Amino acid sequence: MMAQEAIEFTEYFRCYVLGRERVRVMRYDPKAPFERRYVRGGSPSAPELLKRVERDALTLCRELGYDFNTVEFAVRDAVPYAIDFMNPAPDCDSFSVGPDNFEWVLRNAAEFLIDRALKPRPLETTGEWPRRLAAARPAGSPAVPDRTA
Repeated sequence: MMAQEAIEFTEYFRCYVLGRERVRVMRYDPKAPFERRYVRGGSPSAPELLKRVERDALTLCRELGYDFNTVEFAVRDAVPYAIDFMNPAPDCDSFSVGPDNFEWVLRNAAEFLIDRALKPRPLETTGEWPRRLAAARPAGSPAVPDRTA
């Protein structure tokens, strides 16, 4: 379970992340009716904000070990807050995401899967965080703190 603050946002993005390398940042309105949540058009977002959203989406997926995920960001005062980032089986119906986003997901998922078939790698179920935790732990300290003392 995760507790989080309700963010009153000025912008909102939903990002498809595939293979921990490919990102599709999409303007999104979670308050709109289902068929209009993916926003088409509108005023452009600041390029620096879009780069940060893309970088943060990739970082979350790499650390979680997710090769197929959606990550949602609510933006307040030009700061993106990760709102929803554990969707390894996200909606990708062409009716809801729209034809351009659907085509991107379909093409990039196919390219990712072909690449994975040609260059297999061992199954990884935990992402990068266990390695980073071990690297940050002082030498000789137990993996789990001793709470019996």
